[in-house]
Amino acid sequence: MSKSERAPTQCPVGRTLERVGDGWTFLILRDASQGLSRFDQFEKSLGVAPNILTKRLTALVENGLLEKRRYQERPPRYEYVLTDRGRDFGSVLTAMMAFGNRHFAIEGVAGQLVDRQTGLAAEPILVDRVSGKPISDENFAYSPGPAAGREVLDRVAFMAQQAKEKA
Repeated sequence: MSKSERAPTQCPVGRTLERVGDGWTFLILRDASQGLSRFDQFEKSLGVAPNILTKRLTALVENGLLEKRRYQERPPRYEYVLTDRGRDFGSVLTAMMAFGNRHFAIEGVAGQLVDRQTGLAAEPILVDRVSGKPISDENFAYSPGPAAGREVLDRVAFMAQQAKEKA
């Protein structure tokens, strides 16, 4: 089912994918989180066609992940800077990088997160901010939230039924 055929969703993963579920978009956010901000910088880094880059940057601005700022009057030129929402997406990129290094770096690690003081490679994990516990199946389970509608409630009930049948 294409993006245009999909019905809007309450699922937080689905909602995020509606806004950033394109490979170019992830790579633009990666580059922005590493300091790139200008159209020509993104274009050179990614090797993406200008029309595609323009569409993705416009969508990222519309979805509040980037802010478009004029840095030159004549001719008008703009830079694209991460918003708070865009910076918050950095944890998603970190998780994806760690996952890719763990599972798909056949030739070895080509890029990694390192401690600025020691230079040692980081081993990122997802941790609950409140309890400090690592997010894992043993510690946490998916549950409908207070605003859950029929779609989410039905999916949770279906998953629970499937787990019962497996056991």
